[in-house]
Amino acid sequence: MVRGRKIEIVSFLLLQIVVAATAANVTYDHRALVIDGKRKILISGSIHYPRSTPEMWPDLIQKSKDGGLDVIETYVFWNGHEPHKNKYNFEGRYDLVKFVKLVAKAGLYVHLRIGPYACAEWNYGGFPVWLHFIPGIKFRTDNEPFKAEMQRFTAKIVDLMKQERLYASQGGPIILSQVENEYGNVDSSYGAAGKIYMKWSASMALSLDTGVPWNMCQQGDAPDPIINTCNGFYCDQFTPNSNNKPKMWTENWSGWFLGFGDPTPYRPVEDLAFAVAIFYQRSGTFQNYYMYHGGTNFERTSGGPLISTSYDYDAPIDEYGLVREPKWGHLRDLHKAIKLCEDALLATDPTVTSLGSNLVASEYKTSSGSCAAFLANIGTESDATVTFNGNSYHLPAWSISILPDCKNVAFNTAKINAATESTTFARQALKPNADSSEELGSQWSYIKEPIGISKADAFVKPGLLEQINTTADESDYLWYSLRMDIKGDETFLDEGSKAVLHVQSIGQVVYAFINGKLAGSGNGKQKISLDIPINLVTGKNTIDLLSVTVGLANYGAFFDLIGAGITGPVTLKSAKSGSSIDLSSQQWTYQVGLKGEDTDLGSGDSSEWVSKSPLPTMQPLIWYKTTFDAPSGSDPVAIDFTGTGKGIAWVNGQSIGRYWPTSIARNDGCTDSCNYRGSYSSNKCLKNCGKPSQTLYHVPRSWIKPSGNTLVLLEEMGGDPTKISFATKQTGSGLCLTVSQSHPAPVDSWASDSKILNRTSPVLSLKCPVSTHVITSINFASFGTPTGTCGSFSHGRCNSPRSLSIVRKACVGSRSCKVEVSTRVFGDPCRSLAKSLAVEASCS
Repeated sequence: MVRGRKIEIVSFLLLQIVVAATAANVTYDHRALVIDGKRKILISGSIHYPRSTPEMWPDLIQKSKDGGLDVIETYVFWNGHEPHKNKYNFEGRYDLVKFVKLVAKAGLYVHLRIGPYACAEWNYGGFPVWLHFIPGIKFRTDNEPFKAEMQRFTAKIVDLMKQERLYASQGGPIILSQVENEYGNVDSSYGAAGKIYMKWSASMALSLDTGVPWNMCQQGDAPDPIINTCNGFYCDQFTPNSNNKPKMWTENWSGWFLGFGDPTPYRPVEDLAFAVAIFYQRSGTFQNYYMYHGGTNFERTSGGPLISTSYDYDAPIDEYGLVREPKWGHLRDLHKAIKLCEDALLATDPTVTSLGSNLVASEYKTSSGSCAAFLANIGTESDATVTFNGNSYHLPAWSISILPDCKNVAFNTAKINAATESTTFARQALKPNADSSEELGSQWSYIKEPIGISKADAFVKPGLLEQINTTADESDYLWYSLRMDIKGDETFLDEGSKAVLHVQSIGQVVYAFINGKLAGSGNGKQKISLDIPINLVTGKNTIDLLSVTVGLANYGAFFDLIGAGITGPVTLKSAKSGSSIDLSSQQWTYQVGLKGEDTDLGSGDSSEWVSKSPLPTMQPLIWYKTTFDAPSGSDPVAIDFTGTGKGIAWVNGQSIGRYWPTSIARNDGCTDSCNYRGSYSSNKCLKNCGKPSQTLYHVPRSWIKPSGNTLVLLEEMGGDPTKISFATKQTGSGLCLTVSQSHPAPVDSWASDSKILNRTSPVLSLKCPVSTHVITSINFASFGTPTGTCGSFSHGRCNSPRSLSIVRKACVGSRSCKVEVSTRVFGDPCRSLAKSLAVEASCS
């Protein structure tokens, strides 16, 4: 026993030595986060672990590292981890510890935004709905029941991280934690109690003793030592609330989220790069892309309401885990250029000089000889030529040039030297199982969901109930049912027992059934008002109203009190006389959820499935099921739900989220191209107007077996499931790139000591995105004044006849190639004109 005890003590001491050797001391000063006594320029990106799968995480993290990130930032999602009070979930997509450890394994840091309010277009802002039912509770204010729950969960997460030794102070990757989230945007609505709560939140977080700094975003009065940080499309003008705190940007919105019924927003990479560069130019030292990978709102996690299932966000890594070019590559090159300036940026404050109207130079120059400069043209109309340190520089409008040695340009935000890669969705028919000789249409089976009340736990209440208080968000669905006798002589009836049913709801979808038949429907974010002509019969009639939520509110003061459901009035009225009867206060029968949900039809396991022809289609409230083989290959998979209406889908029992291909984007606001010059807003750059907001829905490959897969749909609205198909997202064989002579020399041509290996000419660099592919052909090459875009390049009036042969010789047969863009290589076909090299290549 003594010997064993000695071994135990020795092991413990060895462990302590290892921890001491690897633990990092993280602090901050007025310039930056300081890790082990050294200031750091940090570039971060948001990846939300539940919006992808554990199988996707290593690749997403590696692509983030390859893209030049130092830090992965994520929220912690309370309602995912504690769906029922004191019943925790840290498995599968919610395995937070695994995610953090994978980030550490890749050699990156973590910024853990515990909140626990997240916003994030996530259902109920990340709060579990059971919180709403605690007696006396008021969210996000000086309220003891709320503070007790918030502290309990925050401590739970901190303790879990400590147990796994994941804080930097323990040798782990977490260098920063966040408490609350954007509270400064709404705290005035809570009055004095809001200020008390904010200070309490800060004090509570600090008491948890993580050994790393805490931050509050959008909180201008965050108390010391909490770091206040900025969120927005631009944060270069942001100033911390203390001279002792660094300038940090926790959310640089790389695009914007998509809502059902909205066109698709996107953000040009030239503007995103401009925003990043000017932030570091103006003394910023920590910047985070929100999002770097957006992912997917699986299950019922989307908030809003009416936030789409896709959370792609036009991020550098797309929803499916593929890099989005040229956004990813252009930002990678930007990150390299910024890191070349790190020593100078962190050692001193800048000298700022005006070079003309809308022209600014920021020079970081140290006594040891380090020097870095940023030259900015913040004008939106005209390019400019400026003189700096005796040299002349061309600055496109709304662009920044980075000079890591204060002389030579390594990067300009408006000049893209990353190839455009084509990505396409290849449609594949939904194949029945390989061992089946039947056609797919006959493979479908179905179960009709009963219209109206069908469950034993239905209940009767007078008046119209608010939906969230009734369902506790256990389901999207709530039935309101009313039976009434019609004599035929009622004043609200017209000839033939016709009337108008008037229904008012506060969202988000309503279906009205009269005597078991769908009579009408409507949807809206905040208010739905329906007037539906109906036919009643003499005798007993049933009015069944199905109210459907599409994500609960997630943002704003008192968002937790925003209701849903049919709150009335509900009336019957005569179209001719205007005479009406108010049904709102009558005895309504209620049913939470659908019968098929209670019997878990989404799993596909039931003896009630009906397999007979014809398959009922274009009818509301039908469950459909089929089996299928996996699409061939390893490319990411989506289901194209064109042909269906609205509902929820499951693959092998896993919910892939809500589908709604009949939700059409408004038909205005889109443009053929978007000028990146000038301030960006979420409505500036839009596409897909007048088209379905979302037809393709991500199915992670890890959820699909080679064969014997089950697909289940709950179709609310009415559609034909046999029309759906698979789509695999493929990185195409095409590569396009245009590089002008005025491009900076590529960042890769700079050595680590900031000496340029090739100072004179830019380089066109092509690389096949698939590691096993090589460049098989050069479809177009022109050095001169080429015009057009990828797929439609054409020669301008100036073109070197040697262009195609030179590029073919350099590139064909190799996975990657580089070609110097200069008259030395191509000759000079037009001495008086600025020239570019445009290339379109194919890989296979």
